[in-house]
Amino acid sequence: MRDDDRPADEEHDALDPAGPDFAETDPSSDEEVEYDESITEELAALIDDGRTYAEAEIGFQKTRAKIAGASVGKAAALLVVAAITLHIAVLALAVGLVIALEPLVTIWGAIAIVVGVLLLVTGLLVLKAKRNADRLGLMFGSSNDRDDA
Repeated sequence: MRDDDRPADEEHDALDPAGPDFAETDPSSDEEVEYDESITEELAALIDDGRTYAEAEIGFQKTRAKIAGASVGKAAALLVVAAITLHIAVLALAVGLVIALEPLVTIWGAIAIVVGVLLLVTGLLVLKAKRNADRLGLMFGSSNDRDDA
C-alpha cells in the first residue's frame, strides 16, 4: 500500500513528514550529530585536555613568579634607597643640632650632647630588639628550652 492511497485519518498517530513537526528538524544540524567515539578515544581526549591544562597552569605560575620576583626586587631597591635617605636625614639632623647647640655650650659640648643622645636612643632600640628576639625564640624554641628558662 502506497502512502498516497492511505486514508487521511485524524486518529492516526503517525506524524506527517511534510507537517510542521518535521519542518523544524534538519537531519544535518549539529544538535543531532551522533558521536560514535570509543571509550579509549574519550579517555585519550581527556588526558590530552588534562595535559593542556597542566601546561597552561605551569606557564601561568611561571609568569606570576617572574612578575612577583620583579616586584620584590623593585621593593627591595626602594627600601635600600629609603634607608639611605633616612640615614642622610639623621646625619643632617645631628649636624643641625650641633650647630644649634654650639652657641649655648661650645662646639665640643654640642657634639657630646648630640652623640650622647644618639647613643642612648641606639642602646634603647637594641634592648627593645633583643627583647623581641628573645620572645620570638621562646615561641619557636623546643619545649626543653622553655623548661630550662
